Amino acid sequence: MVTKKIYLIRHGQTDYNLKGVVQGSGIDAPLNQNGRDQARAFFEAYKEVPFEKIFYTGLQRTKQSVEGFLNLGLPHEGVPDLNEISWGKYEGLPMTPEENQYYLHMLERWSSGDLEYAIEGGESPIIVAKRLRRGINYILSQPEKLVLVCMHGRAMRVLLSVLLGYDLRYMDVFRHQNLGLYLLHQRAEGSFWLEKYNCGAHFNQQK
Repeated sequence: MVTKKIYLIRHGQTDYNLKGVVQGSGIDAPLNQNGRDQARAFFEAYKEVPFEKIFYTGLQRTKQSVEGFLNLGLPHEGVPDLNEISWGKYEGLPMTPEENQYYLHMLERWSSGDLEYAIEGGESPIIVAKRLRRGINYILSQPEKLVLVCMHGRAMRVLLSVLLGYDLRYMDVFRHQNLGLYLLHQRAEGSFWLEKYNCGAHFNQQK
């Protein structure tokens, strides 16, 4: 028996995404035109799904990504505990070759099991997982059974690892794209299984 069904999506494109600039939780960038088009494509494909409530983070790019559903008058709520990881002093900086090398080094530290490691001034995967558990437990405590949740790339990887029981060292197996969809089902005993993985089929339905 399924107790909850969660449609989990990443926000649409921002100019920071487009230019390869680090966002994180400290940059509250809006969607650009392409991001709005991506959000519209997702809405057109899934507007008939009888969502009972919409959740987004404390950053405007996630709320803007589900605006079509909010305009239908569906109940909705921001959950700041689902915010993106903080990239500390690197937020707002372009991804230069030097910065990219540091980023790859950090990913290597994480995949080797050093999950307490964080960029200077930022959050570690362990800290993010704790925060996300708090956020998702709040959502799971709500009475609604069919919900849409809009989040951020790295945070989604951590959350999917938490929900599906993956070691955080392997979080990068969960790929993401702007407005890509993961569809999760919760079983009666509380565990989750995945029906859709980073699905972008809705982009192919555009006229």
